[in-house]
Amino acid sequence: MKRYKVINRNKDFLKAYRTGKCVSGRICAVYFRKEKRNRIDGQPVLRVGISTGKKIGCAVERSRARRVIRAALRECPLPAGYDVIIACRAGAVSCKSYEAAQFLRKKVLPAMMEKKV
Repeated sequence: MKRYKVINRNKDFLKAYRTGKCVSGRICAVYFRKEKRNRIDGQPVLRVGISTGKKIGCAVERSRARRVIRAALRECPLPAGYDVIIACRAGAVSCKSYEAAQFLRKKVLPAMMEKKV
């Protein structure tokens, strides 16, 4: 069972790009923003969108990059209540899912958990 809902509307992508925070690395750039309206039966839910551009390569390589990111999301679940956009980079094609999960665990999770002063 999925632990997140899929973002597939352009409006939601643009809102996360414009108003969210960004953490980038060799594998991907992750845009995230806190969203209070993401609730199902009163419980907060995580919404994730994965973007792969043509710069990454042919359709086979773009699909592989998306599979790697989805596997990394299963290994390292992100907290609920956020809209997360993952823009894959060329490094996502050649990496393994545990490398992407390590990026999410070491870079993205701390950025999501830091409090504004």
